[in-house]
Amino acid sequence: MAPEVSPGRAWAALVVLSSAAFAFITTELLPIGLLTLMAPDLDRSRSQVGLLVSGYAVVVVLASVPLARLTRRIPRRGLLGGTLALFAAANLVAALASTYAVLAGARVVTALTQALFWSIVSPAVTGLFPVAVRGRVVALFATGAALAPVLGVPAGTWLGQQAGWRAAFAVLAAVGAAIAAAVVVLIPSYAPASGGAARGTAPHRRRFAMLLVATAVGIGGFLTLQTYVTPLLLDVSGFTDAALAPLLFVSGATGVVGTILVGRTLDAHPTGSLLVPLSVGTTALLGLYALGTLQSATVVLLAGVGFAYAAFGTAVQSRMLQLAPGSTDIASAGVSTAFNVGIAGGSMLGGVLLPGPGPRLLALVGGLLTLVALGVLAVDARRHAVRPRPAAPAASATLGRTEGDETAAATR
Repeated sequence: MAPEVSPGRAWAALVVLSSAAFAFITTELLPIGLLTLMAPDLDRSRSQVGLLVSGYAVVVVLASVPLARLTRRIPRRGLLGGTLALFAAANLVAALASTYAVLAGARVVTALTQALFWSIVSPAVTGLFPVAVRGRVVALFATGAALAPVLGVPAGTWLGQQAGWRAAFAVLAAVGAAIAAAVVVLIPSYAPASGGAARGTAPHRRRFAMLLVATAVGIGGFLTLQTYVTPLLLDVSGFTDAALAPLLFVSGATGVVGTILVGRTLDAHPTGSLLVPLSVGTTALLGLYALGTLQSATVVLLAGVGFAYAAFGTAVQSRMLQLAPGSTDIASAGVSTAFNVGIAGGSMLGGVLLPGPGPRLLALVGGLLTLVALGVLAVDARRHAVRPRPAAPAASATLGRTEGDETAAATR
């Protein structure tokens, strides 16, 4: 039986868990904005600091499904609260880290908490609401993740420029502790199998597998560029350091818009809600390759990338709750793994290409990857499209048949 909570408590829990998503995504992506500050302070190259993002993603890839299985019987209130408390502690260690090795270790622990959080949070939050509004709930929850690039990363980048990059991680530690306390108060305690979103509403193993493939490839395309977008903006487009935070804000703001808009279509048009963002993202990434030296074009295209990335991620989460072939916790862990395969693969690919061909080529490679993801989902949608039944024979044709025709037909 699904947990019964008052509407007010359900909405408050949604806000708190969305805030947790905001904190996790900000933490994961923050080294992108602080790349040029962290590298000299830690005496490491930009590519090595980029590994703090790609390595983080590798940990999430490896840990998501095992952690979901290991914790599948633990009540969600205690599990979510404990996960967020450990997240806060790991960020505090990152803020105090005196060496690259200590910082990397703290990032590993933070990645483990993120792997578990994303494996269980979607079923936990949507299970508090009726099925009829599940798509909208997913979009509202995802707004927190979408706000991370628009507020979290730019704010962390600005704070790092003013007070040092360590201050940004210290603030995230405090935010994580506050959210952990709120989760313990608001989330009901229930067995995972009793959650209202414990199973997919339209389970389909093959289509779910195609969703995972498209997610990994598509996210990889976005992150091939986004992990190293700072060098692109500085070295190719010619922006100054002072322009970085406003530019990241533009990209994130359009991401919020994308999340809100896709939330209106998730329930009625689940396939289109995946295809349209990938189409926009592919166009924007290829446009950055062609027009990245023009600052005005770069701003518009960067906004398109932000819009598409956030909308696509939201649509994937919603589709997972429909197609999950078994437990949605395990399916959610699979989606989290696919996301982070894309993040790790894209970040590593970008790190390989950055020292040689340079940041401009990253946009081309990213656009080609999102195009492949678009093709996978388009073929899958075509294969499973609902085709109209053949029309019944016209009455006049039947009536026009002669008695001899009927007799001949009967003897065939």
